[in-house]
Amino acid sequence: MANHREKLGAFLESTKFQHFIVSLIVLNSITIGMETSKSWMNSYGAIFEQVDEIILGIFVLEVVLKIYAFGFRFFKSAWNIFDFLIVAIAAIPAAGAFSVFRTIRILRTLRLIKNVPKLRVIIEALIKSIPSIGWIMVLLVTVFYIFAVLATNLYGNDFPQWFGSMGASMFTLFQIMTLESWSSGIARPMMKVIPHAYLFFIPFILIATYTTLNIFIAIVVNTMNELHMQDVKDEEEIKAEIILAEHRKSQVQIEALSRKVDELIKKLNK
Repeated sequence: MANHREKLGAFLESTKFQHFIVSLIVLNSITIGMETSKSWMNSYGAIFEQVDEIILGIFVLEVVLKIYAFGFRFFKSAWNIFDFLIVAIAAIPAAGAFSVFRTIRILRTLRLIKNVPKLRVIIEALIKSIPSIGWIMVLLVTVFYIFAVLATNLYGNDFPQWFGSMGASMFTLFQIMTLESWSSGIARPMMKVIPHAYLFFIPFILIATYTTLNIFIAIVVNTMNELHMQDVKDEEEIKAEIILAEHRKSQVQIEALSRKVDELIKKLNK
C-alpha cells in the first residue's frame, strides 16, 4: 500500500502531470475571461460552463489524490495549503448567496504560482523580503511625512486643492511619486506662481521614487539570489551524498571481492 501511494505521489509531482495541470489552468483562465463577453456567452456559454465543470473536477480530483498519496504530509507544505484553499473556494456552489464565488473563480489562475517553479521562486523571494521591505516602508512614510509638512506650510495657502491639508498633501505626493501627470498637472502650474517650486519637487522625486524604488528592487533581487544559491547548495549536497553513497557501495564491493580473492588464494595454496 505504501509503495502504491509513493508511486501515485511521484506521478502527481511529475513534470508531465504538472505541465498538464498548468495547461488546464491557462485554458480555464481564458474561458473565464471569455465569459465576460455577452456575445461569446450567447454563442458558447454552455460549452464554457461544461469546460469549467470538467476542469474543476480534475482540480478537485488532483487535490484528493494528493491527500491520499501524501497523507498528513500534504498539509505540511504552505504551497499545498494554498492550492487546497484555491480549489476549495472554486468548488463552492456559485448560486444564491454564494453567487459572488462565480466571479472569483479567476483565483484559480493563482495556481500557476504554485505549479510554475520560476513564479514560485519570485513569490518566495517577495515573502522572505517582507521584513526588509517593511523598513523601506517606514523610510518612505517618514519621507512622505516630512515633505507633506513642508508642502502644506509652503504651498497650502496658494494651492489648497493639492496641499491644503496633510491628507491632501500626502495624496498629491503619492501622485508625484508615481510620476502620473506630476509635471504638466502640478509642478508647471505651480511654477507659474512660485518659480522656484522645482526645488521642492526634484529632491522629493529623487528620494521617494528613484532611490527608494531601487532599494526595494535591490532587496528583492538579493533575496532571489540567496534563494538561488541555497537551491544550488542543496543540489550540490544531494549530488555529494549520491557520490558518497556510490563510493561506499564501491568500497563494499571491492572489500567483498578482496575477501573472495584471499579465500581463493588460500584454497590454491592448500
